Amino acid sequence: MLIPVRDHNPSDKRPYVTYGLLAVNILVFISYYGLFGNDTALMRFFMQWGMVPAAISAGQGYDTLLTHQFLHGGILHLAFNMLFLWVYGDNMEEEWGHARFLIFYLACGIAAALAQYISEPESFVPMVGASGAIAGVLGGYLLFYPRARIDMFLFLLVYFRIIPIPAWLVLGGWFGMQVFSGLGPSASEDGVAYWAHIGGFIAGVAFALPLWLHRGGRALWAKTHGHPPHPEARYRIAKTDVPPAGRRRNPWLR
Repeated sequence: MLIPVRDHNPSDKRPYVTYGLLAVNILVFISYYGLFGNDTALMRFFMQWGMVPAAISAGQGYDTLLTHQFLHGGILHLAFNMLFLWVYGDNMEEEWGHARFLIFYLACGIAAALAQYISEPESFVPMVGASGAIAGVLGGYLLFYPRARIDMFLFLLVYFRIIPIPAWLVLGGWFGMQVFSGLGPSASEDGVAYWAHIGGFIAGVAFALPLWLHRGGRALWAKTHGHPPHPEARYRIAKTDVPPAGRRRNPWLR
């Protein structure tokens, strides 16, 4: 398992909108956390505020294209989405500015919901989660900083290590996995909105493209070589490998 823990791309401004989105998502989750003890009540809540494709097809629930972005199906669902937003959101907010970043984020979430709707327009399964909007942030990040280094936490049984990997490999690989899974035969059975991830990511690239061109486009890449435009953060990475257990020598054996 590879999990992003931070990037080497410090922002020069405080990402107030990113902080606000983190806070709102967590507070909203806390507000309905008690429903997890009652499956019927929880499903009724998600059917009302989550994006239900069949309802959209019937001309209802257009507000859920927005509200679904602030709901999550569990603690891990919330934690992973907020981690991705924490790692990548500040740099995109710095590029866009606070107000425009909020519009960009919400627009990516709406585009993600529409992509999921198009893939299953008659589904009665509610879609919840910020992952579509955050996928848009990932798409914009990839466009601006393809060679920014991302520290990935590698977890393999009892082996742990933090490995810096370029953003184009991390985010490109993530997007490829979403496409592969979305086209797979079990895509509609495992409970993951792959097409929302795909749609959000593509929307993020498309929405960020005019800003990237305004910043210079290929000339920006030529100037920065795909790296952040400011000095990269330097971290002291301590060894996290589990030390090998030594074999105790039997004193009776020579």
